Amino acid sequence: MALRTFALCCRSLLRDKPRIGLLSASSQPGCVESRSGARRYLLSDDIIGLQEFQRRKLAKAHLITQSDGNFLEQFARKLRGNGLILKDEMKMLLHLCHSAEDMAIARHAIYRYHAENRNPAEGYFHFGPLFFRLCYELGLDKMATDVLTDKEMRGFFMDPVSFNIVLDMLFTKGYHEDALEVLRSMKSQGVAFNDGTQILASGVCYKLNTAESHTICTSLMEEAQAKGHYIPQRAYCFAVALALKQNDIEKARLWFSQVMITENQLCQNLKVLLLAMSGATEYAITLLSAATHSKSPSLISKLEFSREVLDSLHLQTEDGKEKAKAEQVTSRLEQAGLVTRRTLDDMLCETLTTKRSTSPIMKERRFSRKTRNPLISILLSE
Repeated sequence: MALRTFALCCRSLLRDKPRIGLLSASSQPGCVESRSGARRYLLSDDIIGLQEFQRRKLAKAHLITQSDGNFLEQFARKLRGNGLILKDEMKMLLHLCHSAEDMAIARHAIYRYHAENRNPAEGYFHFGPLFFRLCYELGLDKMATDVLTDKEMRGFFMDPVSFNIVLDMLFTKGYHEDALEVLRSMKSQGVAFNDGTQILASGVCYKLNTAESHTICTSLMEEAQAKGHYIPQRAYCFAVALALKQNDIEKARLWFSQVMITENQLCQNLKVLLLAMSGATEYAITLLSAATHSKSPSLISKLEFSREVLDSLHLQTEDGKEKAKAEQVTSRLEQAGLVTRRTLDDMLCETLTTKRSTSPIMKERRFSRKTRNPLISILLSE
């Protein structure tokens, strides 16, 4: 039933234009860099994996010496001659592509490879993440979407990582209708959603901001809950923001109640907006007032509240008795430097924090140099 609802809503979504709601969601195709100029993702790079992929590309390039000739040209000749494509050759090819012309060869190769390996054995190597990281690196979003949703390639990309890479690329560039088409393809092929997919699916629905996308988001969230799947906090936050855009206060309350940790900046801003839009302006003012009296140490970042959220509170109190209190608390927040021009959309769509990796030094120093005893036992005994 959920799949049927999903498919019906998707068809409608692809025809409709997204409306502009209270939380303005800017959609600028091609905008994949942050204000600092760094490459921007929604998911962290340890999930998208571009940096590690680029490192491996350099390592593979060193394996190809001048005496070997041009590997890409040799591979292209093999394709024209209908030669059998081997797995290791495919891996090498996908680590040596540097241009759209090279990717045309790679695209032809994966179609041929799929045709020759229709019944893959257990432990089958997934080429999807390699191919789509190349598309991400070279900005080939249309090629990635066409290949991933091509019915001829069904069964070849059965890992959620491939879909997440393409979804993140489309989301970041503002191609949300295309991202929805990718979600439909993923769902119809029975590829399981993982944590990253849940975040991206909610984010795409939030960006589309229609009644249908709200229905899709609700259906996907309820389906995940019914199956006992973990839903990341960012997915809930996107769902709350979308419900507020659609003036579905009850659903926004429900999703916000599922968030486990609400003390962070994004959740506090969502909470103020939710209270304001539900008419609980007095509680919203109390929450903001508490922030002005926070005694957090100077080295700990303090909560900032979006000007957009405060403007919404003023709008809700314009004709009420809390108008003066709202203006007063906003003035105190400004004096304390706790008002930011960042919008809720900025907070929702910022890159998730990359997991810290243990440094090689820490990995080596597990034992005391003097006693060779485990360091943890020494620390506990002191």
